[in-house]
Amino acid sequence: MPQTLHVERHFTAGQVVRDIVIGMSDGLTVPFALAAGLTGATSNSSIIVTAGLAEVAAGAIAMGLGGYLAAKSDTDHYASEKEREWREVREIPDAERREVKEVFSQYGLNDSEIEPILLAFQSRPEQWVNFMMRFELGLEQPEPGQAYKSAFTIGGAYIMGGLIPLAPYFLVKTAHDALVISVAMTLVALGVFGFFKGRFSGNTPIKSAWQTMLIGSLAAAAAFLIASLFR
Repeated sequence: MPQTLHVERHFTAGQVVRDIVIGMSDGLTVPFALAAGLTGATSNSSIIVTAGLAEVAAGAIAMGLGGYLAAKSDTDHYASEKEREWREVREIPDAERREVKEVFSQYGLNDSEIEPILLAFQSRPEQWVNFMMRFELGLEQPEPGQAYKSAFTIGGAYIMGGLIPLAPYFLVKTAHDALVISVAMTLVALGVFGFFKGRFSGNTPIKSAWQTMLIGSLAAAAAFLIASLFR
């Protein structure tokens, strides 16, 4: 009887999606709130465009730098822990063997089943260290250049998100008219972004879309009202 080939499809771009979510969520929300707040204080679209672009540039740099430092910290932490594991494998191998037994015993293996694995690890110290990093410490090796990738991904996503609420102010002279269009465009963008964020994160897409739209709307409304009060 012919067998159907079983193909498993796994999502492997988790780090990239996480960086896009971080950059896009702030990029859509912060410039949107800023533009709405400035609209409450002025009717000149050019002022809002200038301030908005300055914020997008500064925000993209700050967010990108934050992503770089976070990824660099993960890489440094992994390297430090791996160096410690190498030292322990060389200097206290008996303790490391006990830790391997503890890991496999959690999966129901007994000593006689674990012993061949220990012997194999002793002849393959690199695999032994990698095993301890993943299954004892729960650490995955960061991709080469991940810090730079995170920086550019987060910064780029922030710029893409930030230009959406600002776009109407480039075309409409009256800020209040531009705000109406900006609200509509940004809410649609927030909804679409929230929907796909929910799909990738395992949450309910519709619920995620509404939550994202609500947060962005509240931020913009608060900024508009505060600016109107001090106008």
